[in-house]
Amino acid sequence: MKNFFGKKSAPINPGTVLPVLPFSGNRRLFLQWAGMTSAAGVLLSSCKNDMLGPDGAARTGIGADVDVNLGSGDVGILNYAYALEQLEATFYERVVANPYSGMSAMERSILMDIRDHEVAHREFFKAALGSAAIPALAIDFPGVNFNSRDSILQTARTFEDLGVAAYNGAGQLLADMRNLNTAGKIVSVEARHAAIIRELLSPNSRAFAGDDVVDPATGLDKAMKPGEVAPTAQTFIKQGLIASNLPTM
Repeated sequence: MKNFFGKKSAPINPGTVLPVLPFSGNRRLFLQWAGMTSAAGVLLSSCKNDMLGPDGAARTGIGADVDVNLGSGDVGILNYAYALEQLEATFYERVVANPYSGMSAMERSILMDIRDHEVAHREFFKAALGSAAIPALAIDFPGVNFNSRDSILQTARTFEDLGVAAYNGAGQLLADMRNLNTAGKIVSVEARHAAIIRELLSPNSRAFAGDDVVDPATGLDKAMKPGEVAPTAQTFIKQGLIASNLPTM
């Protein structure tokens, strides 16, 4: 599989590749998250430094002119999910912080719930991946009018549909069933987000599970490989994401 985008400079590589999600961050945060998802099979490791890179330096954001290597194996797939969760969480944080004109109380409540879920997903991956996690990404939303209901909800639909398809496509690439179990719990939440956003756009219609996302012949949701998801996601992520080492079927 080719890189998402061409190289801009020497890429930043993730830390040590581990077979399953390790946890090396805030134990209380992890237990809260795991409790919400019925304790998915993610392994706890001893609490050490919070988010240290391979060189021992704390992981923070990086410049937009640096490529980010997602890594390989299960960690590469989980970093891929982490990148998508960073994108979604940042979007909803901005939407809730600056409500579009005419946002109803119900819509605000829904969007706040989605924001909270996406932030929980982002922070879960950040803590669980530990030193193997990619850095915080620089994210922008060109073409999105944050004062327009239609622009926000159309963008939200794109992100939620993309997220569901991305998890469905990447799940089959995970080697450890505990990681697959965790991904399955997250994608079910993403699907709920997609359904309610579609309902807001087209009330009292079949759009919540339209034929464009659910195959009417099989009843299965769409699945997309990382290389198919990349062009849309990369539009909003300033760093180049290197996916050439991700597993393939």
